[in-house]
Amino acid sequence: MDESTIRLTVFLSLILTLGIAQKLFPRRKPSYPLLRRWLTNFGIVIIDSIIVRFALGAMLPVAVADWALENDIGLFNVTDTPWLLAVIASVILLDGLIYWQHRIFHRVPILWRLHRVHHYDADYDLSTALRFHPIEIVLSVLIKNAAILLLGAPAVAVIIFEILLNGMALFNHSNLALPTKADRLIRRLFVTPDMHRVHHSIYSREMHSNFGFNLSIWDRLFSSYVAQPQDGHAEMQIGQPDAGKLPTNNLLWLLGSALKQKVKY
Repeated sequence: MDESTIRLTVFLSLILTLGIAQKLFPRRKPSYPLLRRWLTNFGIVIIDSIIVRFALGAMLPVAVADWALENDIGLFNVTDTPWLLAVIASVILLDGLIYWQHRIFHRVPILWRLHRVHHYDADYDLSTALRFHPIEIVLSVLIKNAAILLLGAPAVAVIIFEILLNGMALFNHSNLALPTKADRLIRRLFVTPDMHRVHHSIYSREMHSNFGFNLSIWDRLFSSYVAQPQDGHAEMQIGQPDAGKLPTNNLLWLLGSALKQKVKY
């Protein structure tokens, strides 16, 4: 199978598996009807995919990695770094890049307007992982491509990273109740649903914390880790403080919200 087929297969398999798991073992009682939210969230990811393919064409990450290799561009392509070390280092460094990209999108007002589409979801389940403004997705791919060129990341590392990015985003946005001991153990290294749910709180201190998507070490290392929400997971409010009267599940409104809604932190 080619890279796109592998990613799509893993993506659909995880949606099915996590969808069943969060139905059987929910962490929170849903606050809003599932169908309307899922139509919006899956609708926006379809739009994102079409725009990325149209806007970037051949400049997708794996193709960029292959081009960098053919033209001896990037750290690992111009040094004698062992292939396996280059793969492992690339995956870890790209993971750190996404942490900082996420953090910057929270702090720069014009970027927060885009990223806020993700936080306008007033409920929290695996579909929240799909809810990103198309412009943010395009910017994210361009930033990732720049990092791939600088590193000379092997194509295999990029494929692994892309699968991890999609898979872990679905996992840590899922409304899945993990046993307390399992959550505590897993989050020593990886982001869990309880850890990332804090990031979707309406409270500013919690909302601007826990930026990691895969490895949890970045939040601890750079002092952005908040262990638990102050109101508890069952009672915490998800979304944005100003979203109560806004049509946040209206797809057209969401796409235009980056231009219409004022920035609030």
